[in-house]
Amino acid sequence: MRKIPARYADSTMTTNWNYQPLTNQQLSLVEEISSECGGNATVAEILVRRGVSTPEEARAFFTPSISDLHDPFLMPDMEKAVNRLNKAMGAKERIMIYGDYDVDGTTAVALVYKYLQNYYSNIEYYIPTRYEEGYGISRKSIDYAAENDVKLVIVLDCGIKANEEIAYAKEKGIDFIICDHHVPDEVLPEAVAILNPKMPGSTYPCSHLSGCGVGFKFMQAFALSNGLSNHNELESLLDLCAVSIAADIVPIIGENRVMAYHGLRRLNSNPNLGLRSIIRLCKLTNKDITISDVIFKIGPRINASGRMQSGMEAVDLLVSRDLHDAYEKGKDIDQYNKDRKELDKKVTEEANNLIEKNVSIVQDKRSIVIYNKDWHKGIIGIVASRLTELYFKPAVVLTYSNGMATGSARSVQGFDIYSAVNSCRDLLENFGGHTYAVGLTLKEENIPEFRRRFEEFVASHIQPNQLSPQLDIDATIEFADLTPDLVNSLRRLNPYGPGNQKPVFCTRNVFDFGTSKLVGKNLEHIKLELEDNSTSRVLNAIAFNMAPYFEHIHAHKPIDICYTIEPAKHNSNGESIQLMIRDIRLSKQS
Repeated sequence: MRKIPARYADSTMTTNWNYQPLTNQQLSLVEEISSECGGNATVAEILVRRGVSTPEEARAFFTPSISDLHDPFLMPDMEKAVNRLNKAMGAKERIMIYGDYDVDGTTAVALVYKYLQNYYSNIEYYIPTRYEEGYGISRKSIDYAAENDVKLVIVLDCGIKANEEIAYAKEKGIDFIICDHHVPDEVLPEAVAILNPKMPGSTYPCSHLSGCGVGFKFMQAFALSNGLSNHNELESLLDLCAVSIAADIVPIIGENRVMAYHGLRRLNSNPNLGLRSIIRLCKLTNKDITISDVIFKIGPRINASGRMQSGMEAVDLLVSRDLHDAYEKGKDIDQYNKDRKELDKKVTEEANNLIEKNVSIVQDKRSIVIYNKDWHKGIIGIVASRLTELYFKPAVVLTYSNGMATGSARSVQGFDIYSAVNSCRDLLENFGGHTYAVGLTLKEENIPEFRRRFEEFVASHIQPNQLSPQLDIDATIEFADLTPDLVNSLRRLNPYGPGNQKPVFCTRNVFDFGTSKLVGKNLEHIKLELEDNSTSRVLNAIAFNMAPYFEHIHAHKPIDICYTIEPAKHNSNGESIQLMIRDIRLSKQS
């Protein structure tokens, strides 16, 4: 049971446990692929639930190969893009690499700039300022390009809706190659080439590339067209792809899994100097860096540059060639992140207070739309995410910037918030994004009508199960099944992320060994030592924010638990693993 603090909500929210027993066909597949899983049926079951159906697919899942990357020329317009880039380099034209100010945009710019720098020097990069220029391609940047005799702009992680701006650039004799992964409109910009796996009619096999991933495919095609055989030059940049894939929350399946897998290996062995400085500042040196570390430690620091100051500083860091210089730049960005955390905490608290004082904002509503013109533009996306996690409703947080209300929308699992915002497009000046995250701009006077229509759309399209937490269970097991073989095999499922989440297990009728205790500043967590009837082993576990269950557990009454398996940090009984409890229920026999 997931309880929302009374100060934040007027109801108790129960987490739905979703477990579907395998069909006979799936059981046959488990048997077929279990040899590739060391004979472990539990791991084979997990793979089958992830769509793996042959021993060959299981092998590729465990050890993704660079050779599994798709032919980049399968992407529409790729040949046009490569031809225009080759023409620019042949004519010694000045080229500008342009990108969004978030992690995906800055890593994409760094990747393309670093790779092309190996072969061409008449090149520079440009990141717009969030507060003066805003999201996407700005007229200021086009004027700058014209003044500096730029003839070709490669734009990354934005641009798919910049029809007017690219028309303006065309008047000034500047060509654009757009590398984007956001949802396009019906009318497209008049660019020389548009590389976007979400283009209408595209049959590119991986439709969910990150913006940096699209940039990587462009460079891969450039290398192929020019017979550049030093594959390590390009593959050494996959650490940037891994960071973008993790930070932009794209599915880690298919081609993304290949890039994330090899990018993480690079991140753990020989990362670029800028990332190395961030790793050092995060205290991750000599540790096994995971996708989770990128999401919660590395990504936010890179993002903080664009949120608090300028995304240009993030690219400066990522393309740095001097370790001391990179560390000094990294320290500045680390400070931006500390400032961002303080601001994030303050604005989240203000947002919660606003909702507390105006309960009608959430009461009987399927969505949240709030506005405060004094909030910092750089962190409203984070606040929208916090509200979505807290209330389990799609949330839009708006502030005031450059004469307009500007905001970020975040969604709950399974609900397409892009469609919800799109349904109000006549009220908007600009918008763009993905299924789960959208940025938007509108006139202040349109906020009330936007709030009404957005709620109307959400209420009529969202499913009841999307308004409460869902927990997908991969396998129901007993403690006797938690063998070293299983734990070692689970490590082979990395990297985890959307489309391949860390496996969630369920064990029923579990008891306290007698040593569990409340921990935490306010005794809100439970540190557990648990046993079941399948084995004499006692397993360590931690249950965050689940203190209400303590009396029942301490009375030695049985519980059912859902959990992930983590390496143990401190253990009193020699166990090398710890169960991270995701949810608790009272057993039916209790």
